[in-house]
Amino acid sequence: MAGAGNAIRGSRVGAGPMGEAERGDAAPRQTVTYFCSHDHRSVVTFAIEAAVPDSWDCPKCGLPASLDSENPPPAPKIEPYKTHLAYVKERRSETEAADILDEAVALLRSRRKAGEIIF
Repeated sequence: MAGAGNAIRGSRVGAGPMGEAERGDAAPRQTVTYFCSHDHRSVVTFAIEAAVPDSWDCPKCGLPASLDSENPPPAPKIEPYKTHLAYVKERRSETEAADILDEAVALLRSRRKAGEIIF
């Protein structure tokens, strides 16, 4: 029988119940309710002297929540992922792209005529 007769297992010498007398009094607190656009309510507790933020991230859906239950903040607009080609198209016009392509093709053709090996 392993473990029989070991009544104080998991405690250490001097350990006892921690009460308000040993820890001191708890700081005065206030509870604040935040509302998100998915009708979630988040109750957050702050110290009385702490500054209460205007917005808080909803722990259920991750959207921003505000103190105003009638007008919760809208969900942020998420931009779709841009490919490398999309960024290039932002910087170059169609005519610039055609000119660069023509230069590159002309360079390759001139190398082929000269007998260079292109890898």
